[in-house]
Amino acid sequence: MAASFHLFFIIFLSGFAAFPIFSFVYANANTTQHSWTPINHHLYHSGEGLIEKIKSLVHRHPDKLTVETIQAGTKDYKADITVVTYSQNWEQSGDKSKLRILLSFGQHTRELISSELALRILSALGEEQFPPEMDAASLHDTLENVVIKIVPMENLNGRKIVDAGELCERRNGRGVDLNRNWAVNWGKKEKDYDPAEEYPGTAPFSEPETQIMREIAVSFNPHIWVSVHSGTNGLFMPYDHKKSTPDGLPSQRMRELLDELNVLYCSNRCLVGSGGTAVGYLAHGTATDYMYDVVRVPMAFTFEIYGDDKASGADCFKMFNPIDQTTFKRVMDQWCASFFTLFKLGPVCLM
Repeated sequence: MAASFHLFFIIFLSGFAAFPIFSFVYANANTTQHSWTPINHHLYHSGEGLIEKIKSLVHRHPDKLTVETIQAGTKDYKADITVVTYSQNWEQSGDKSKLRILLSFGQHTRELISSELALRILSALGEEQFPPEMDAASLHDTLENVVIKIVPMENLNGRKIVDAGELCERRNGRGVDLNRNWAVNWGKKEKDYDPAEEYPGTAPFSEPETQIMREIAVSFNPHIWVSVHSGTNGLFMPYDHKKSTPDGLPSQRMRELLDELNVLYCSNRCLVGSGGTAVGYLAHGTATDYMYDVVRVPMAFTFEIYGDDKASGADCFKMFNPIDQTTFKRVMDQWCASFFTLFKLGPVCLM
């Protein structure tokens, strides 16, 4: 492979949730100390600021939204995860006949746009800012029979590092890639493995963040799981750790739903398929593979909502996040609408 072509792939694929930036790119980012493009604070909240804004939103809508903070850890390292639950009739939120959807944002901390989308979706669920082409009546009809749990920032400890200026950091507060810390095919390392990018921890679920997420998933038992990232535009299904998709009808239904979203919101330009196949690199110990294989979530997805393939590998903020108001709004509107279509089509696809 020609050197220039190889470099293009490194820059283009570096943000993909299941795959690492290669070591020389990360080293370049570290020697630079700061991304070439700083965080646009007119568009992006700090991690703690975003959580506070979400809590305020929830408190304005106690008839639809509730919030809790779950803690785990040891004496030396602790993590807090905020979880918001949506249900039109809170007394029926435990109704097992309703469709249960679990969404996680901000697992990789340099992908700030992910958690901003969580805020946008919650604003729509609170009916403060409707998705494009949707009004109160259609929103009510779409959400009447669903319960949604949203984790707006899975990795707050790591986000604090990014907010302090290390804009290429994606791991948690003690250097573990949370999307390598799950039990399915944990610890296997590809030839391009870089511990500065994808260190999987000392054991599966060694990290309090993944322990909390596992507990949420097992107790909630969702029908649909989506882990939201940035770095490219893609709609991915299992598997990340091998170049194949699951067999049978469940796989067919997942693919059909992703194809529909690709037509509606990506103009057929999103990468679609399994993580391990669509891009060509394998990732081990990912959340989506665990959700599908172990928790038995019928539909388990990873959505990649933005990527700038022209950005330098050291310019992490620009690579993973829109930097101008127009692009930011387009991404928010496009992907917020896609999630509400997912909420609407999910029950049909699961029949």
